[in-house]
This record gives sequence, C-alpha cells and structure tokens, in this order.
Amino acid sequence: MIKPDLDQPIPAELGAVHFVGIGGSGMSGIARVFLAAGHRVTGSDSRDSAAVQSLRALGAEIAIGHDAANVGDADTLVVTGALWQDNPEYQLALATGLPVLHRSQALAWLVGQQRLVSVAGAHGKTTSTGMIVTALLAAGNDPSFVNGGVIQTLGVSARGGDDDLFVVEADESDGSFLLYDTSVALITNVDADHLDHYGSHEAFDDAFVRFASAAREFVVVSSDDAGAVRVTERLDHPRVVTFGESADADVRLTDVAQAGPVSFTLHAEGRSWPVQLRVPGRHNAVNAAGAFAVLVGLGVDAEAAIAGLETFGGTERRFELHGVVRGVSVYDDYAHHPTEVAAALQAARSVVGDGRLIAVHQPHLYSRTRMMAGEFAETYERLADHTIVLDVYGAREDPEPGVTGALVSERFADQGRVDYVADWQAAADRTAEVARDGDFVITLGCGDVYRIVPQLLGSLDAAHEPVDAVAEDSAQ
Repeated sequence: MIKPDLDQPIPAELGAVHFVGIGGSGMSGIARVFLAAGHRVTGSDSRDSAAVQSLRALGAEIAIGHDAANVGDADTLVVTGALWQDNPEYQLALATGLPVLHRSQALAWLVGQQRLVSVAGAHGKTTSTGMIVTALLAAGNDPSFVNGGVIQTLGVSARGGDDDLFVVEADESDGSFLLYDTSVALITNVDADHLDHYGSHEAFDDAFVRFASAAREFVVVSSDDAGAVRVTERLDHPRVVTFGESADADVRLTDVAQAGPVSFTLHAEGRSWPVQLRVPGRHNAVNAAGAFAVLVGLGVDAEAAIAGLETFGGTERRFELHGVVRGVSVYDDYAHHPTEVAAALQAARSVVGDGRLIAVHQPHLYSRTRMMAGEFAETYERLADHTIVLDVYGAREDPEPGVTGALVSERFADQGRVDYVADWQAAADRTAEVARDGDFVITLGCGDVYRIVPQLLGSLDAAHEPVDAVAEDSAQ
C-alpha cells in the first residue's frame, strides 16, 4: 500500500481533480462536495456501484477499472492509503509530477476557512456526525458535510451547503484528522485502536491531545471513556464541554431505556429534557448527548437541537435492516472493534425480544485480528447466541502467516456456539441452518461483509427445516 505524504504543502489551486477509488465511502463524499463547489471531477473504481452512479448523475466522469489513461488532463490526483503502490494511475502521477493528495488533504483544502466541526473518535464518529448534520438541517441551517456513511433520512453521505459551516467525520486512523483547521472538536472516545499506525497507546493519546488543543472555539469530549478522560486531563483549552452518564458531565444523560428505540433524559445547565430517539442502543443515547453539546455550542436552541436529534433515522451500515425471511431479520453493522461489536449486539439484544442473535463476523486487518482475537471471541461469546466467523478482510495490509478468522473462533470457550467458515456461500448456508423464526442475524465488519447479505437472504429463503443448533437461553 502507498503511504501518502501528509506533511507536504497543499497546492493553492487543485483545478480538475481525479479520484482513484472514487466509489469508496469517504472518497465519494468528498468528490460530491467538489462537484457542488464547481470543480471538474473524474475518477476510477474497481467496480460499478450506487455511489459511482450517483456521482455520474452529478457530472463526474468515472471509469471502471484502473488505467493510466483514466487520469486524462486532471490537475490533481486524490488517493487513499488503501491504494496499492503499483496502481497505474498513481504511477503515472509520480512519473509526470502530477500533485498527489491524500483524501484528507483534498478535504482540508476544500474546507478552507469555513467554521469546521470535526468529529473524531475510535467509535461513533459516523453516527455522531449524522446526528449533528440532521439536527442542523432540521433547525434551518444549511451546512456542508462529509460523513463516513450515508445518512438515511438524507440519502447521501455528503453535500455542499450555503452556510459558512462544515461538518466532517475526521479520521484518526492515520493521523489525518490533524490536518484540519478545526473550530469545534468532538471526541466520542479514545479507545485504543490503529496501533499499527501509532505504535503505542501513548502516541494515540498524544494525537487526540493535539487535535483537541488546536480547536479554535471549543472542545466536546466524553466523560465516560477512560481514554477521553486521559486526553481531557492533559488539555489546556479555555472551553471544554464534557458529556456522558458520569455524574460530573456538563451534558448528562440519565434514565436510559433500551426497549426498542432508546429514550433517556438529558440534563445541561440546570435544565432537563426527555429524549426519544428513532435508533436503538445505549451507545446512541451517548452519541446524541455529544451531538447536543456541539449543537448548543454552535448556537442552536436546546429544544430545536433535541427535536432535530429525534428525527435522526440512522446511517447506512449502522444496525441497518436488509430484510426479513421466514421470520428471521437480517441486519448489517460496520462494527469492527470489540467495543463497537459489543454496542451493536447490545442494541440488537434490546429489540430482538425472545429471539436469538446470530452474528456473522468478518475480522478486519491482520494486525487487529492478531492482537484482538481474544477480545473479539469474549465479546461475541458473551453477547451473541451463535457466531459465524469469516476470513480476514486485509484492507491495506498484506496477509500474515497463520492469521485467519480461526484465531477468533479458536478462542471461544464453547466451541458449539461458533463456526469458522471461510467460504461465503457455506457460511450463508450454515447461518440459515442455525437461524429460526424470531431470530436476528447481524453481519459485522467494516470490510465487504455487507455483500454476503444477499447470500444470507437466499439461504434463509431456501431453508425449510432450520436446525436448532443453539441453546434455548439467550446469552446475557
């Protein structure tokens, strides 16, 4: 994989921009806002997709497949760290001296001097960004935004707006969130991740301290997450607002009820409000509290902020229902870290009723699988009734000898509640054997595991006599 130079100066003008891998969730959103700003946009991707078709409808010229000829007369090449070194379009840019920018550098250039809200954290970024954008729009604002996932009620992950306000999901995975000239920083949590890039927990914390310290207006940070508390204790910033369930939080939530869509009471500045969200899960109540702190800090009336948050319908690939076959509901979720997996399964447990949870887990990254196999196994065994483990989605990493999905399945104490199945069709068939009327099947991972959903639905439809392979009692 390539390693973009995040320290290089960004050109004053980018001209016509060519995106390599334009169909990705982050790249497609940035390309969309470049189009809205009047730029000529071209791109390429390995496959056609709804994102590609949507960008074409807006005027982007997109080729399927990678070839040096695709670059054409572009003035700037935009890439991600998930690009292979031998990509012909990237190689042409190197050979001809065409400026090559990481997607975060292109976005930083696009934002310019607008009032920027940057949402960072190991978990909850996409949902929190979606909540803020949804509530701003409901309150009559028109921000620009780039999110890591499609906001369900809007049908897009990004858009150019008329206000001098820009909301972005800021990626901490490679340190690129430090590129932005942030006005308002929201830190959802600082749960150790991406140590393949940072090398240590201390370096990971240091990056968040730098990110928050640079915020020009104010910082909103979790008071519940231990890592976020460590960062807060090191901050020398005049305006820090905390949120969470802890008693000392500036924006505090209590009375959390998780039977279906989550409800809770929000407290701030001596006032209290009941809140009823459309999405399930305690983690989403906490996300809403952080979003509320940002919104009020931006000047949105508290009641209007809550009303807007209550209209938020979720984001794509975040506990997203894809269908119900023979009484079995099939969901997909982006969770790819033990903390995220726990939150997703707890949210599912709050709505599944008497049914069981069957998880289909696609490990993400060889390094993460090697380091966290035990944590994943403990989380799934504790919260799911049965788990199907697929093989590793390597993304930007080369394979490691001996690192497969079996590393996770082998850590289960009860081997009767887990299957390691590398072949997707066999995995779909095994899931259908286990599932029965009233159960929830949920695919989890940030790779391409969502593509197994049609196979799952097909296997469920073809199954006539599901095998009761799981204990009657739901995992607690």
